[in-house]
Amino acid sequence: MADPIRHTPFEDAQGLIFGAAMCAFGVLILTGAGLVTGQTAGAAVLISYLTGYSFGVVFFVINLPFYALAWVRLGPAFTLKTFLSVALISGFSMVVGDLVSIAPEHPAVAAVLFGMVSGAGLLAIFRHRASLGGVGIVAYDLQERLGWRAGWVQLGFDLVLFACAALILPLDLVLWSLLGAAILNAIIGINHRRDRYVGT
Repeated sequence: MADPIRHTPFEDAQGLIFGAAMCAFGVLILTGAGLVTGQTAGAAVLISYLTGYSFGVVFFVINLPFYALAWVRLGPAFTLKTFLSVALISGFSMVVGDLVSIAPEHPAVAAVLFGMVSGAGLLAIFRHRASLGGVGIVAYDLQERLGWRAGWVQLGFDLVLFACAALILPLDLVLWSLLGAAILNAIIGINHRRDRYVGT
């Protein structure tokens, strides 16, 4: 009899596909309003604004250097699932814009919807033992090797990222972006708890 706690490969697949699709849709909402977010996805959005390259291409490429670290520090299963999640988000984001038109009337609406939609997507990805790579992997590694709290490392990166965004984007869009990031992080913080969710 299979261990009832562990997800089956099929459950992992549907969870990662759902999570990636939701995150890609969230990015479409975000960029439709000219907003930005935190972490590696936020860096990819900002680079896409500056260069004209699609978010999907940038997000996939900037994650590539982090997989070797993930393999060593977090193991092959986590690394492969993370690679798949990133590849799916990149692929979906390059397709969904041609299929769905998003034009939020106000950036506040985009910020709230982005936070909720992407929060649901990230929950699915995290609960199936994957991540969106990049900064999260580095933060985990620094916590394990140097004792730096991963949350503080990620917060430090986001502060730098939003400071850079403030030099490029109108200040009101940066402030609305902070609202979206806050909603996303609140959803993750409230709902992704080891003491309440035991499936792996």
